[in-house]
Amino acid sequence: MALTLDKIKTMAVGGAGVMGHGIAQTYAQYGYPVTITDAAKQALAGVKDRMKANLETMAEGGLFPKSQVEVILDRVTVVDTLDKAVRDAGFVTEAIFENLDAKKAIFRDMEKSCSPETILASNTSSFPMTEISQLMKRPERAIVTHWSNPPYFVPLVEVVPGKKTSEETTRTAYGLLVKVKKVPVRLKKEIIGFILNRVQVAMNREVYYLVEQGVVSPEDMDKAMMTSLGFRLPFQGPLQVRDLAGLEVTLKVDEVLLSEINSSAQPSKLLQEKVARGEVGVKSGKGFFDYTPESLAKIIRNRDRHFIGLLKELYLK
Repeated sequence: MALTLDKIKTMAVGGAGVMGHGIAQTYAQYGYPVTITDAAKQALAGVKDRMKANLETMAEGGLFPKSQVEVILDRVTVVDTLDKAVRDAGFVTEAIFENLDAKKAIFRDMEKSCSPETILASNTSSFPMTEISQLMKRPERAIVTHWSNPPYFVPLVEVVPGKKTSEETTRTAYGLLVKVKKVPVRLKKEIIGFILNRVQVAMNREVYYLVEQGVVSPEDMDKAMMTSLGFRLPFQGPLQVRDLAGLEVTLKVDEVLLSEINSSAQPSKLLQEKVARGEVGVKSGKGFFDYTPESLAKIIRNRDRHFIGLLKELYLK
């Protein structure tokens, strides 16, 4: 049997990158002691500094008193091995790079080190838990909890049981996420990529295509999405939007457009060419747009300010 929510007292996170450190930080914000590790020692070296910067931004935005920053950080313990991280944890989140063999191996290893009741979750963005847990002896306590970036701001976490995941494990993972003020969405079926990434990939295929065909500039494409879909989506989901527009109108539009939009099963040529040139986004200083350290810092500050406002308005009342 997996631990019930009231029995989970400590957390562990395997992986200290963009997602891992943010997940660990979130659990620490809500009172849980957290151990975190990473096979890449350079990722561990500055992990608490990254958390501190995030927490200071959140405190400046009024999400909690500034005096809480160090209190939260004190709940996080950085350790140098996976065994040390998971040994005493009631709930473990794997947040390593997206490679199925690596994830299968780490779940096998975590199971050997932790209690038989510990729940093991993966932050995978694509792989089903049925595949990840193939080397486990007790796959009933393994589940996908797919967070969104940045995890300490974005409310959604997709909860995806595997074929052998127990209902008790699913209920506990769901309840834990509610407890730390996330918005869990449980998938009724296992599916590669889950729901968020599938919808994003479908939308982005047409976004890339329209830019590639010279229909619109990258600047105006982003502007159009931010001032239409982005304007509505914080308050109304796409299905309710269609209800309000009228499903008969939606059907007519689909009849006209579905044969016209890009339906390629191959990645965008525009995207492939950019990656081939080393234009991979903020890491290289150039993607669809150009970035300097100063401009990137300004973008992140502006993004976080708006995230804080949305959290206060919609989810933390």
